[in-house]
Amino acid sequence: MPKNWFKIRRFRISDYGALIKLWDSAKLPYKPKGRDSREQIQRQIKKSYTLSLVAELDGKIIGSVFGTHDGRKGWINRLAVAPAYRQKGIGRRLVDELEVRFHKLGIGIIASLIEDWNKTSLIAFQKLGYKKHKDITYFSKRKTSQI
Repeated sequence: MPKNWFKIRRFRISDYGALIKLWDSAKLPYKPKGRDSREQIQRQIKKSYTLSLVAELDGKIIGSVFGTHDGRKGWINRLAVAPAYRQKGIGRRLVDELEVRFHKLGIGIIASLIEDWNKTSLIAFQKLGYKKHKDITYFSKRKTSQI
């Protein structure tokens, strides 16, 4: 397939409904009453440390990736590709584009947290050149269970 058979662009809040449909079809867990509500995502995408991209084909959202950074390290979040479009390079192109944008901001370290049950993502990130760290334990503290 030609490299530019779909386009990558910034996510817009008007894409929210299509984004949720994508996440549902991709079986990506999300919190529609918490951090992934329309209001929360609208707030998030306005922040200077957030990069949110979608892959679009003929006006249809077929992939997404959200990134954040703290000025030192970039984080890849919410990578999803519609099942009918998997294994066609969409996820790779989304991650590549996010990496380029991070690098332009001077971000030299890029990471992603992946649950151990998500074998598809574990394999994908290894293929993209990401190193698995077995020596890191993840801690979190949540204000509410919705986040």
